[in-house]
Amino acid sequence: MTNASATKESNASAPIASANQAPVDLAIAGLGLVGKRHAEAIANVANANLVAVVDPSEEAKAYCQPRKLAHYPTLEAMFAERRPAGVILSTPTPLHVDQALGCVAEGCPVMVEKPLATSAQAAKPLLEAALANATPLLVGHHRRHNPLIRKAKQIISDGKIGQVRAVQATCWFYKPDPYFDIAPWRKLKGAGPISVNLVHDVDLLRYLCGEIVSVQAQAALSLRGFENEDVAAAVLRFESGAVGTISVSDSIVAPWSWEMTSREYPVYPVTDQSCYHIGGSHGALSIPDLKLWSHSQERDWWTPLSATVMPRDASDPLINQIRHFVEVIAGREQPLVSGQEGYRTLQVVEAIQSAALTGQTIELPCEA
Repeated sequence: MTNASATKESNASAPIASANQAPVDLAIAGLGLVGKRHAEAIANVANANLVAVVDPSEEAKAYCQPRKLAHYPTLEAMFAERRPAGVILSTPTPLHVDQALGCVAEGCPVMVEKPLATSAQAAKPLLEAALANATPLLVGHHRRHNPLIRKAKQIISDGKIGQVRAVQATCWFYKPDPYFDIAPWRKLKGAGPISVNLVHDVDLLRYLCGEIVSVQAQAALSLRGFENEDVAAAVLRFESGAVGTISVSDSIVAPWSWEMTSREYPVYPVTDQSCYHIGGSHGALSIPDLKLWSHSQERDWWTPLSATVMPRDASDPLINQIRHFVEVIAGREQPLVSGQEGYRTLQVVEAIQSAALTGQTIELPCEA
């Protein structure tokens, strides 16, 4: 086995300039855990400047005062007084569409945290409005901005594993009881790991392997007695002809999940495992360790395989996402995760839920 890993760490303490331009003023709506992470990311992008927070809570007001940030209870109140160059929505999912529509009506580019909406149907008016107003609409599937995912995409696109034939994805972890007790809505139907967690993995599979055109699925009710599922699995058929399997559980003790393998967020313990395996006609790739398996000569099961850990950069995907948002606002880049991309991922997640409920194969439209 050879190891060509030459990971280059970026200096997270130094602001990263996406271009030699004047700072772009941004606002964050919703200052919960994710909103605060966006604020930290903005502080590390030299030409991004957080100027306002929209959140009616006293906690948000207390956060803004020492930082000299403008504080508003609503987006309407903010737009009546100022118009930032872009808005990041980190509010609860049921608020996404109405708030994003308000930003689009102002002609203000907006990045909406995933999922884009409570349903694909609910997201349609937002997509139509953003298109009609020519206003950039992005969805915060930040994992696409991770350099290791970019490298995996390049490896697959360059044909290093040949034609993709199959993919396996695992999303297993154990959420402790207090996680559910502090937010009882997490115990209700529709708030299980299919909708809460699997949306991230589905988005990456679409990005790496292409569009998903049909879904079969099974789910099992929570062993803890909640209304929702705590384990589910799906069989996916891709437009390319490849097939995939994906399973998720928030009640399995295991090391195989993006959170525990990617080293993306320090609050999660790190394992040396991979959670995605992509098989092709000339090789196979595991992610996130980026181990590329192939035959050096003839392709047959009697010939030894060699493995190379592919080199890639390392940097914070949330910081990269803010840099990208700035570039989109300036018109220098097209959205990596557009509203349409977020919509399509949401369609696949809904298809998994429907297939698990009905036992039927769900066909997805060729065009969103």
